[in-house]
Amino acid sequence: MLKIKNLHASVEDKAILRGVNLEVKPGEVHAIMGPNGSGKSTLASVIAGKEEYEMEQGDIILQNENINELAAEERAHKGIFLSFQYPVEIPGVSVTNFIKTAINETRKAKGLEDMPAKDMLKLIRDKADLLEIDRKFLSRSLNEGFSGGEKKRNEIFQMAMLEPKLAILDETDSGLDIDALRIVANGVNKFKSKDNAVIVITHYQRLLDYIVPDFVHVIHEGRIVKSGTKELALELEEKGYDWIKEEVNA
Repeated sequence: MLKIKNLHASVEDKAILRGVNLEVKPGEVHAIMGPNGSGKSTLASVIAGKEEYEMEQGDIILQNENINELAAEERAHKGIFLSFQYPVEIPGVSVTNFIKTAINETRKAKGLEDMPAKDMLKLIRDKADLLEIDRKFLSRSLNEGFSGGEKKRNEIFQMAMLEPKLAILDETDSGLDIDALRIVANGVNKFKSKDNAVIVITHYQRLLDYIVPDFVHVIHEGRIVKSGTKELALELEEKGYDWIKEEVNA
């Protein structure tokens, strides 16, 4: 699904990623953990193609295609979805209209016609029910006046609607209470299949109680320095990150 080879990247001439290697296969869930400033969100942004990040070296390969030169929009059309830590508000554009436009733009990029209105409405209703989203929510302006939990739930709704090949969740658990966390995690778990993959970026082990990863990777100073199973996340919860730093520097 995704192969990252020797990835180096910077922002505003400051080196952040210093040789990341990662392989994610279809059907897998990978968790990326690490202290603040280690490069977690930068890695997500570089995979998604955000233009403020400078990729200096390495390769990003999605489904056997090198996407180094593709813009963020093209990567989205290829099936990469990135949820943001701080989703933007778009007054005057309803959740429903935003998602209709996103789906039809992706279809257009694949040479398909717009989804028939009847099919779109059924899909919206089905996915809203799946995520326990009130229908009134769908007519509100995108993220305007939304609580933190509503914003994150809306992003998982977008993911469920777009059905990407690779979903990257950048600190989706940030600011969520237990009920919102459960609903968001439930949406992710229902999205998972043998044909897609998920990368979860988080500080905390608690999200991984709900979205159980196949692999956990620890980023330190721009490199993946340790990988393991869910037990590694439990160890990090117990010991913090200092022992990883000591191990790396030993």
